[in-house]
Amino acid sequence: MLVVALTGGIGSGKSLAAEYFAKLGALVLDADQLSRIVIERGSDGFNEVIATFGDSILKNGEIDRRALGEIVFKDKLAKAKLEAIIHPRVRSEFERAVARLSSDDILIYEIPLLFETQGAGRFDYIISVESEMEKRIARLRAKGLHISEIQLRIAAQATPDERAAIADIVIANDGSEDELLRAVENLFEGELQPKSRSNTSHK
Repeated sequence: MLVVALTGGIGSGKSLAAEYFAKLGALVLDADQLSRIVIERGSDGFNEVIATFGDSILKNGEIDRRALGEIVFKDKLAKAKLEAIIHPRVRSEFERAVARLSSDDILIYEIPLLFETQGAGRFDYIISVESEMEKRIARLRAKGLHISEIQLRIAAQATPDERAAIADIVIANDGSEDELLRAVENLFEGELQPKSRSNTSHK
């Protein structure tokens, strides 16, 4: 088996890369999706978030992630409190997924905050998807984020150089979607599949 981290800054295109890996046959797990699951209504995580931040972050009985984001991206202490609630729960979900893998599986774990959480040691291989700042901002604006939100979120993340320092490979996503697909295909077939066949144990 091979357990691969797929990281990159917000708006870099890593989610599209993850979709391409899935189409090629990899198992794909999204840390952001897990972070939503562990604070869903009725969970211990939900109760702890509400106890910490109050019910002003609720919308129709659910946590309004945008309202919560506005709080934590402006306040480092609040961000640290939220991470202390979410990160251990997400890591437990990740470890359960790894435990279920078969010997020939390739797991792609989409994790934006790999550098920030010092989690590189949990993976057999690390990919960082990077893109020019102008392209990242344009993609995020197209998703409906305001420029102030974008700036706060980019500032809260590691730099491209910091991500590159822990990556085995950096995919530059500044061209077309077809170019990204070809880069993913080349990496999957030329690097990840051979490594998966030769990897007898996960870290």
